[in-house]
Amino acid sequence: MEIRNIAIIAHVDHGKTTLTDEILKQTGMVKEGVSMDSNDLEQERGITIYAKNTSVNYKNTKINILDTPGHADFGSEVERVLRSVDSVLLIVDAAEGPMPQTKFVLKKSLELGLKPILVLNKIDKPAANVEKAHDQVFDLFIELGATDEQLDFKTVHAIGVQGVAKREDDAEMGKDLTPILDVVLENVPAISPEKSQEKLQAQVFNLSYDKFLGRLGIARIYSGTLKDGQKIVLRNHQGENIDGKIVKLFTFNGLERTEVNEALAGDIVMVAGMPDIFIGQTIAEDIEGELLPEITIDEPTISVNMFVNDSPFSGQSGKLLTSRQIRERLEKETEVNVGLKLDLSDDSKYIVYGRGELHIAVLIENMRREGFELAISPPEVIFKEIDGQKYEPFEEVSIFVPEEFSGSVIEKLGKRKGTMTNMETDEFGQVAMTFEVPTRGILGYRNEFIVDTKGEGILTALFLEFKPFAGEISKTELGSMISMATGKVLAFSLANLQDRGVLYVGAGEDVYEGMVIGNTAKGQDMMVNPTKGKQLTNMRASGSDGTVKLTPKKDNTLEEAMGLMRDDEFLEVTPDAIRLRKRYLKESDRKRAGSKF
Repeated sequence: MEIRNIAIIAHVDHGKTTLTDEILKQTGMVKEGVSMDSNDLEQERGITIYAKNTSVNYKNTKINILDTPGHADFGSEVERVLRSVDSVLLIVDAAEGPMPQTKFVLKKSLELGLKPILVLNKIDKPAANVEKAHDQVFDLFIELGATDEQLDFKTVHAIGVQGVAKREDDAEMGKDLTPILDVVLENVPAISPEKSQEKLQAQVFNLSYDKFLGRLGIARIYSGTLKDGQKIVLRNHQGENIDGKIVKLFTFNGLERTEVNEALAGDIVMVAGMPDIFIGQTIAEDIEGELLPEITIDEPTISVNMFVNDSPFSGQSGKLLTSRQIRERLEKETEVNVGLKLDLSDDSKYIVYGRGELHIAVLIENMRREGFELAISPPEVIFKEIDGQKYEPFEEVSIFVPEEFSGSVIEKLGKRKGTMTNMETDEFGQVAMTFEVPTRGILGYRNEFIVDTKGEGILTALFLEFKPFAGEISKTELGSMISMATGKVLAFSLANLQDRGVLYVGAGEDVYEGMVIGNTAKGQDMMVNPTKGKQLTNMRASGSDGTVKLTPKKDNTLEEAMGLMRDDEFLEVTPDAIRLRKRYLKESDRKRAGSKF
């Protein structure tokens, strides 16, 4: 059986996973209702976070398919996956055209010399413009320095949610997705059978874990044959050679892993039995021969401090509370999350470096679901010194908003040192703008953006490069409404406070002194007592003893709360709550700390 290896790449929400799910269903590899996005967080958010392997059998050919994340914060997942495939399916929404993450994943593919196959998806949308989207993708190929061969890409039109596709030149839409699979067979090179006769050379590009088998390595076999029980050597570019033995060998069949006795060149396998297996290692028969190129990952751009939760409510819901438990969990994460870096030198706080707010937020969200309690500081940008000059990360920010909101966006990003590089208005009154903004300027802006555009705007950011320091940034921060008492929140108090800003707590909830219970629009902190009840007398006042009417509280997601944090605040994260709090809980301690924060 021949083998083909492809990855599916795209911007967030352009239909990668939906298309992959339909291909699996139509080839009989999975049952109805089974999805590639099996992680709870992925299903809740509707995005792919972790790269996954699957395979389909079509016309006596095994096609290994790797589904990749579309969000740039998980770029490390994309980069290592692309090293293990021979081509990519580039999925582009026919209405939206190429987006920032399209550019990011395509750039990585072209740099590796891969020749993409373009799939224009969602062509049934009312705003779909197939020709315009195709031209935009072609222009993007040229902008990213594609070779003449790469520019000669094949195009397929699809409606992923209906499970149908057609070749670019076909007049009628097909009845299924076989046009995509046919184009893959015709344009993705098959692995030569002679490769299996050569010396073993495989590379680990992903890791997994099994409670019975321990650590598992997912690898692409470039040459030779891998066998169950075979003795191998794990080699890396630091000169380390670790002897090992394949205890179990698996290949992928649909979404299931299938145990096999041997796997041939070109296949993607999962191996068990080596606790010292890491991403990027070359699996070889001996220490002779050439190492496969190292897998390089883009460096982190932001950091947060993570430490033990010491709030008055600590230990009420979490089971994993100590610094040792947090440290062990972070060390375990870095084994599979190669885009994450750690500084564990200080036991009082651990510094976590990531590719963006979402990258770090997903880690913290997973930890709280596992029963961890912890606190984090506000995200900070990582600065570099190059030739004696201070450099900082910049992001390319793409914004789509109705025309009436464009002025507010331009004004706000201008104050945050953003430079507009492009602006277009379409026939529907939607404005597309592109800015280059320091990462510092984007931190905390997303919440403002949602308010300013009344939820109708779309903002996507993509790491650009490190550029010279842009100077001080003036942010229009919200002030904090801080509880000056500990106890139960009363509706009477909230009725008086809700006019001063947005509340994060509701009647009947417990609060403590120094906890942030809401924000104030004027940008200044305000001490309040949400536990204060109505003064009781035996006198009744006509018209003032009615029912209290409260505006619903705002439940902040983890990313929203990270964006709302001010410099002198922490975020308390527990399995059942996310709370903003002041670094110093007592007002007297905050005054004593003074200008330090």
